[in-house]
Amino acid sequence: MARKFLYLVAILTVLAIAAMFAYRLFGVQLLRQTMVPTAAFRALPPPPADAYARREMWIAHPTRPGNPALWTPPGVQPARDPQAAVFFIHPTSFLDRAAWNAPLDNRDANDRAALFLRGQASAFNGVGAIWAPRYRQATFGAFLTNADAATQALDLAYGDVLAAFDRFLMEAGDRPIILAGHSQGALHLSRLLKDRVAGQPLARRIVAAYVVGWPISRTADLPEMGLPECQRAEQAGCILSWQSFAEPADPSLILDTFDATTGFNGIRRAGTPMVCTNPITGNAGDAAPAEANLGTLVPSADLTSATLERGMVPARCEGRGLLMIGAGPNLGNYVLPGNNYHVFDYSLFWGNARADAGRRLKAFGG
Repeated sequence: MARKFLYLVAILTVLAIAAMFAYRLFGVQLLRQTMVPTAAFRALPPPPADAYARREMWIAHPTRPGNPALWTPPGVQPARDPQAAVFFIHPTSFLDRAAWNAPLDNRDANDRAALFLRGQASAFNGVGAIWAPRYRQATFGAFLTNADAATQALDLAYGDVLAAFDRFLMEAGDRPIILAGHSQGALHLSRLLKDRVAGQPLARRIVAAYVVGWPISRTADLPEMGLPECQRAEQAGCILSWQSFAEPADPSLILDTFDATTGFNGIRRAGTPMVCTNPITGNAGDAAPAEANLGTLVPSADLTSATLERGMVPARCEGRGLLMIGAGPNLGNYVLPGNNYHVFDYSLFWGNARADAGRRLKAFGG
């Protein structure tokens, strides 16, 4: 399972290597020229109505052999009898500009997605059985343009996520539910909360929703998402979100796009505060020293494994809701423009995210 681990260092490999240097040298325009598809949007053939009843449609599933979400670093073990059911939506792993959406059988995209689960979804295997679907995700270039094709690609991907979620609910039984995602997966999760959780009896079963690596406006989005922001570590039935930046930070690439959009309640997001949970403390808007960090995933030199290193990274929420991590650790050449540690949002705080899920499950049951 860990032979080709690469944990989150492998997420968005092409982006992190080629696009990072291209951006620094030539700017956003070149990124768009090299990553945004030029072809017209064409919807991929839909999977059968019962597609998610088949195990091959799940990258992680409680009955799947070699489940990548069961990976743990040395000294940590998955729960033998997990009490919760976790629905995890992986981030973008399709980097091809030849199509707007990934075919379900794209091997490169699926292999990268499995790596994401080792470094991200694995944080939840101490409390829950994990379901993580394959879906016809939008390609990375869809996030670099406001073309109608990009919206169509994201809507198609979201349709798959909803279908997988319906199947997940059937299989999860009456267990408490943890929802989690990252980047594109967090975008789909935010829509799912609005469409399937808000105002529904299901909301009472949600332990927490980890909408990580995607901005949530406190005023334009949160009121429509069905759960409140997590204000304190012992709170259940709430939403967590953070976006990690080293200092000096330049979040303009994210904020410029975010501010040009409209929130779930029809209000413009421009200038609005964003949800910022400190993953070290589990509280909203506070600060914590590196000594309180329970463990960052640090890869081995040959990138075949990772260890959990305590006390490496501090965290504090600042400004409109960005998570500042000081100078930032040296985790390789995968920091995105603007000192954006997006690729490492979970792995920087893997130990604390794991403890947070356990604490909120205890609060939910208590």
